[in-house]
Amino acid sequence: MRRQTSIPRARRNKIAGLTLVELILTCGILLILSSAAIPVFRMTIQRRKESELRYDLREMRNAIDRYKDDADKNLIRTEVGSQNYPPDLQTLVDGVSISGGSGAGGISASALAGASGTGQFGSAGTPQLGAGAGGSQGATGGIASLGSTASASQAMSGSTSKVRYLRKIPVDPMTGKSDWGLRAVQDDPDSSSWGGGNVFDVYSLSQATAVDGTKYSDW
Repeated sequence: MRRQTSIPRARRNKIAGLTLVELILTCGILLILSSAAIPVFRMTIQRRKESELRYDLREMRNAIDRYKDDADKNLIRTEVGSQNYPPDLQTLVDGVSISGGSGAGGISASALAGASGTGQFGSAGTPQLGAGAGGSQGATGGIASLGSTASASQAMSGSTSKVRYLRKIPVDPMTGKSDWGLRAVQDDPDSSSWGGGNVFDVYSLSQATAVDGTKYSDW
């Protein structure tokens, strides 16, 4: 009869000890790798938010400029002393009535950009013709377009149409709120308080520092 041999107790302990060391080393390596990945992940998120902030600021500033261009053409009634800038951001969202028969040959080019289907909405949006002119928002991509060629002709003929310059007031990705700092045309370029009456510029209310070392509020 063959005798069954057993592994000595000392050898069994040595094998178990080596396995435990390997497990500890593996956990340590995973911990180091995860610690190195977290800052990269956070940096990626921050850069994405910064890209969104630049885009939103650009869209709102473009909307302000389009409003002023139409007001300079006497297509929009503005308050005295506003220098043809919008009174607030909500006005750009609610829209204003534009007379197609006044100004430089009718409705503005910025409004026709939405009528021809070339103006696209971003997170903040570009101008669209309201329901008063037969406008409709596209099902995909937020493209603003008129319902028919006849509606576009009506908008250019002299009838009053409503133009929206922003689809909505975007949310500041840095603060998580739709509140923005405003500057009037009479305010100082670095003013942190709004003088009221008109909106010449917008900026983020975040006091955090960007990746490049600048303040978000200075963008």
